[in-house]
Amino acid sequence: MSKPRIRREQIAGMNIHYVNYSLDYFLDAQQRAGFKSIELWCAAPHVWLDHMHYYDAEQIARKIRARELQVQVLTPENCTYPYQFAAKEPEHVARSFDYFSNGIRLAEDLGCKYMEVNSGWGYWNEDREEAWKRSRDMLSRLADVAADHGITLVMESIRPEESQLVITVQDAKRMIDEVGNPHLKAMVDTCAMGVANETLEDWFQTFGDDVKHMHFIDGQPYGHLIWGDGSHHLGQFIETLNKYHYEGYLGQEITDGKYFEDPAMHDLRNMRNFERYMTD
Repeated sequence: MSKPRIRREQIAGMNIHYVNYSLDYFLDAQQRAGFKSIELWCAAPHVWLDHMHYYDAEQIARKIRARELQVQVLTPENCTYPYQFAAKEPEHVARSFDYFSNGIRLAEDLGCKYMEVNSGWGYWNEDREEAWKRSRDMLSRLADVAADHGITLVMESIRPEESQLVITVQDAKRMIDEVGNPHLKAMVDTCAMGVANETLEDWFQTFGDDVKHMHFIDGQPYGHLIWGDGSHHLGQFIETLNKYHYEGYLGQEITDGKYFEDPAMHDLRNMRNFERYMTD
């Protein structure tokens, strides 16, 4: 069997663990580490996006191009900010829809292919199916907006402490089937996948070529860790990607606080792990 291989352009650096640094510092660090692709997390202080507007798209795009980087995926903050996909109150629904719609427009302006989404969550003291319907309706409306702007929404599962909606591969299939829009596809988060006791094989067997993006990080299975800091085997994971001819992006969603002090050093270490399997 040939050695597992991956292209450098598939590795998409993320800026979550650079929250204590400027956008310029993050972009410089990605260039030095050898990244070519970016999954841009939209939150202050790096990217200002809210339910009224998005800001500085031209300036952000210029900064990214100057480092010979390209934004491939846009990820509006959707876990700690007030906007979410299964909002219930009419004002919350309206503002969340406007927020994510502005994210789609920003993605188009930055030349992205994809925007990350999840199912959101319902109140723990309400019927799950009522929250499910709200999530499905929101995702359906946003998929229509995405179609108008040439963007594909990619939906990840999240962990059971974050949601009671899409937390397994089968939940993801149900939601995507019910929305029934080609501008909503599947993405894998290897942390949520591991917590659910699933494998990459499970996701590819369920979705095949409709797996369009990943948050592809190490874990135990909890943790969004630099490769080598968890219990997953990078070579075996890449071997599975090769088996299913996956050519999408691998977002480095690194969220553990231990990386926040010196994120550039950890990104460099992460890239060196990937380079053992690169074709270039």
